[in-house]
Amino acid sequence: MDVTDAPDQRRYEARIDGELAGFTQYRASDRIVTFLHTEVQPGFEGKGVGSALVRGALDDVRAQGKKVRPVCEFVKGYIEKHPDDYGDLVDSAA
Repeated sequence: MDVTDAPDQRRYEARIDGELAGFTQYRASDRIVTFLHTEVQPGFEGKGVGSALVRGALDDVRAQGKKVRPVCEFVKGYIEKHPDDYGDLVDSAA
């Protein structure tokens, strides 16, 4: 699975063999990436696509030196389940 940023569409995409498996939409500023909505395509649900997608997106945000604001419940839940890995990325004003 490949997770890439598609900034023109303001989302991270997960692709399996070139096919869109899921995406997480965001709004970005110079300092914060706000995750708005995550969706896994039918046929790919229950296969770990959402978790791999969010992990890849959060890792990319960290590499950019930014913080996150998890408005999306899926992203928020993922961070809450992995506080040691991603808790420090949450913007303190979130």
